[in-house]
Amino acid sequence: MAAVDSFQLLFREVSRSCSPYFETLALVGALYTASRAVILLRDCCTLIRVHFLPRMIPSKKLTQRFGDWAVVYGASEPVAKAYAEELARHGISVIFVTQDHTSVRDTAASLSQNYGVETVVVLADFSLDQSASKTIKEATRGKDIGFLVNCVESMASPQSLIEMPEQGLLDLANKNVAVATLMTRLVLPGMVERSRGAVVNISSGAVCRPLPGRVTLTASAGYMDHFSRALHLEYGGRGIFVQSLIPFQITSSEEQQSSSTPASTPGWFAPAPEVYARHAISTLGVTNRTTGYWPHTLQYGLMRCVPEWIWVLGSRVLISSS
Repeated sequence: MAAVDSFQLLFREVSRSCSPYFETLALVGALYTASRAVILLRDCCTLIRVHFLPRMIPSKKLTQRFGDWAVVYGASEPVAKAYAEELARHGISVIFVTQDHTSVRDTAASLSQNYGVETVVVLADFSLDQSASKTIKEATRGKDIGFLVNCVESMASPQSLIEMPEQGLLDLANKNVAVATLMTRLVLPGMVERSRGAVVNISSGAVCRPLPGRVTLTASAGYMDHFSRALHLEYGGRGIFVQSLIPFQITSSEEQQSSSTPASTPGWFAPAPEVYARHAISTLGVTNRTTGYWPHTLQYGLMRCVPEWIWVLGSRVLISSS
């Protein structure tokens, strides 16, 4: 009983000595809570402004805002192919730049037939010095190029850096970094001359946090993301809109045919390429950096809330258990 009385007496004494600070601590807590509430409100307003208002409020046609032609590099990726189809649906003709015409030949024919737009397939081997550049310049000469779409090549399955063959690593870095930068260099002068145009670089949500087994994808996406932001800083004042798209998981028909796992089925957080492209293109001209799809934006926000050390610890546990 004496111990209890002593504790109560001690508690009263501590409370009496700390009472001058209670109001200060309460004020600090209230300010912190208010700041977090303001940040949450700001994020909600941004979500509505970027992903919902552009789809409800009619705007100028894309051809009037940017131009009549689009150059698409990386159309072998389902998301880039769907983005090109969405551009064609808006009446924009498409030039596909590829190293393998079989991957886009059917797509080009389908767009011409379904939407009545012109399509051109340019074979460009970027390993042959300047010859690829000359071919692209000839294909774009005299055309009102309003769009350039660069898409990072994704990885079929997780693979550590030392497991990747050297040539495959060089090819991946060349396609995702060097060629995408060169494509921008080739198309940008015409846009600057006309004082209008849009450069869309599609990378990956891997820029948010590093992912185990996807070192090269994370690095390539990080380069494209920072390249886009720097490019907009340099040319945004000259009528060029540069957008960095950082989508998370997107399903594809090829995946659905080759796998029956739930991960390959389109869903709320893993949309079909056509659904993603329809949402992403509505953000063009609205924001320079976005996931392009509002559930992905929620996913991005949740991942950013996780501290780095917890993410790293979870990744290590995942690797050790696999």
